[in-house]
Order: sequence, then structure tokens, then C-alpha cells
Amino acid sequence: MALPSTIYTLELALSDVDRGVYETLDLRVARHPSETMRYLLLRVLAYALSYEDGVTFSKGGLSSTDEPPVSVVDPTGRLVAWIDVGAPSAERLHKASKAADRVAIFTAADPAQLQRDAATKGVHKAEEIPIFSVPAAFLDDLEQRVERRTRLELTRTGGQLYVTVGGATLDAELAETPLAPAS
Repeated sequence: MALPSTIYTLELALSDVDRGVYETLDLRVARHPSETMRYLLLRVLAYALSYEDGVTFSKGGLSSTDEPPVSVVDPTGRLVAWIDVGAPSAERLHKASKAADRVAIFTAADPAQLQRDAATKGVHKAEEIPIFSVPAAFLDDLEQRVERRTRLELTRTGGQLYVTVGGATLDAELAETPLAPAS
């Protein structure tokens, strides 16, 4: 018998100064039994830092290889943005860049590995795909503070990320690098 998903209820006050987005988000996020907390937190950060009308988590969860963990869909159902999390393969990114207008990656992994993989296997419009690197230590610290019901304040300004949770403010650089250098 399969284990059930754990539901996290997150109230997130978003102040994305870099993009001019200010919202209060009430999220119910399912954590699959095989999903690490780090991956769940990356999904939540990717959702918040990509927030716009039409943003959504995947319906299929971790088991779906045909859809991104986070996406933006316009009112007609067209896939506008494919937002991947972790260390997606070059093949997956190639497919994503052909399916959506834009693609982005949020990762705690070394972006150089993603860049090498893309360079050797070829990814459509790789130079237009940003990699947002979130330090693993930041995610580990955040993991210790997030409970099944948590209120967070998330601020991005000048490439810095600040998360206030449980009275503590954590900060980290949100480094952005392209998947491939411009041609």
C-alpha cells in the first residue's frame, strides 16, 4: 500500500522587489513520500519567485515526467513558462524549451554540471534559460524551521533572498547564470 502525501499549508508574504511583485500567497503543497524536504522547498521558492497570473504546481507531482514541477499557463491553456527544479536532464530541458515560451531552473546543485550536460547534448535556446542557484545550506536551515503549517515572509532584492520564518530571518544570494553562454 502506498504512503499518502503530506500536505503543507504555507502562508507566504512575497515581496519580489527585483520584479515588482508583491502578493500574499496561501499555498497547500503536497509532499510525496519519496520527495525530500529540500526539493519541496525548492518547488515553493520556484513558485513564489516566478509568481504571475497562471502559475501553478504540476498536477501529477513527482511521478509526472511530462510536466514541470511549476508552470505558467495562459487563459487559453498555452504553456507560457516551464519552471524546473533540481537537476533536470538536457533532454528534458530541450523538450521544455520547445514546449514553452520560457524555461527556468531552480537548483541547489552545481550549475556547472547542468551547463556541461547542456553543452554536450544540446538544448534548444539554452542561452535563454536561466539557472537560479539556491545555496544548499540555506535550504537546510530553512528545512529546520518549516512545519506543516508555516507563515513565511519572502523577499528578493538585488539578487539576495531573505526568508523570515518563526522570528528568524535567513538570507542567501540567489545567483543567476545562463544554461549556456550567448552565441
